[in-house]
Amino acid sequence: MKRNSVLFGIVLGLFAPLLGILGYYFWKFYPTYSIGEFFSVIFSSKALLSGISTFALFANVALLTIYFNTRRDETGKGIFIISCIYAIAAIVFKLFI
Repeated sequence: MKRNSVLFGIVLGLFAPLLGILGYYFWKFYPTYSIGEFFSVIFSSKALLSGISTFALFANVALLTIYFNTRRDETGKGIFIISCIYAIAAIVFKLFI
């Protein structure tokens, strides 16, 4: 896979939010809840969705900034596409579910 391609950006954009969610778990929930309990709390509480989606999208924004500043625009486009999809999904989930 090329290092400056939209596909590579999509792959990075899919995995970076997972690291952001994992970071949120360790920051807020780690000593008290197991990872399984954390995910069940996420899906049962809409109030937590804002904080978690913020951390998830922040990971993509950090990657996006790095890739655009290093002039790897094709990868940045892929990250941006996935960031938009994540943001729309978070809004839909929060409003309708």
